[in-house]
Amino acid sequence: MTPASTTPITSVPLAPTVQPMPDQATPSLALQDIHVAYRTPTGDFLAVDGVSLHLQRGQIGCLLGVSGCGKTTVLRAVAGFEPLLAGRIRIEGETVADTAGGRPPERRRVGMMFQDYALFPHLDVAANVAFGLRSKSGAQRRAKVAEMLALVGLEHAAGKFPHELSGGQQQRVALARALAPDPAVLLLDEPFSNLDVDTRQQLAVELRGLLKRTGTTVLMVTHDQGEAFAMGDVIGVMARGRILQWGDARSLYARPASVEVAGFIGRGSILPARALGLDEDTLVLLRPEQLRLASNGPVCAELLDVGFRGPGLVGSLSLADGGLLEMDLPEGDWQAGQCVHLSLDAPDTLPRFPI
Repeated sequence: MTPASTTPITSVPLAPTVQPMPDQATPSLALQDIHVAYRTPTGDFLAVDGVSLHLQRGQIGCLLGVSGCGKTTVLRAVAGFEPLLAGRIRIEGETVADTAGGRPPERRRVGMMFQDYALFPHLDVAANVAFGLRSKSGAQRRAKVAEMLALVGLEHAAGKFPHELSGGQQQRVALARALAPDPAVLLLDEPFSNLDVDTRQQLAVELRGLLKRTGTTVLMVTHDQGEAFAMGDVIGVMARGRILQWGDARSLYARPASVEVAGFIGRGSILPARALGLDEDTLVLLRPEQLRLASNGPVCAELLDVGFRGPGLVGSLSLADGGLLEMDLPEGDWQAGQCVHLSLDAPDTLPRFPI
């Protein structure tokens, strides 16, 4: 997010650190070591600090991180709303932004779906979708609007106004409007933040299916891991303006590159290996599913609390050195304070980190 009372910085020199692109087909979207900075009343603030990524045509990429990590600023730089301090942005092989400047947003072939959808309340659904098609003839606009509304399943709602639609329907209209001009890249800014929790997962799967059918290249930002895992082919975990790790959901979960990524992705505890009976001076990532109840197990922990988290019980436990962990428990008469003996499932495969 952009800090309050800031001015973009466009002329502070940085050492050139542009990374070469992988030797493969031209990416649909390529960011090469981009930096975005702002001048604030208290000093310069580097919001994006050397982000590089590439997406092939039809891929969906997600930037995942807490508020203020720089993910939305990356999106705004791609859209053309923020100048680059350093680096380069290419779309379909053409440079659209570098330190010399950039194309205006309307000439980048980028579509954007905003967090609040930004539908025009005084226009009906058809007119909202047609808004970016003013260069086309009337017949072309009508045909494209019909095509987009059919794609998102809202043919029946063409004459309705935004306030007459549910949140999910408004999201579909915003998506149809963003896709109507046939963008090379679609940018999604927290697309599920205005929806209730119960419908987010369902709509994420639905939205991914729509985008895959159109073959659209997408860069999305979210603070929610579940949304990122449901939507993304590749995910970048961000902190302090940098991508800490870029990969698919399975690799992020099973092979986090750092303690920070491990702590952000999924349930789990970072513990000294020796606290788990392992003879080594490292930290390990222990997921709840890697713990087993065992009467003669090498690890003894005190049960602090048991709660129902659907569809089963989850226990909070304390190790002798004070380390905390949690595990899924079977139904039973569990009592706080009792000693629970545990064994580790495949301890040699636990991710390890230096102390």
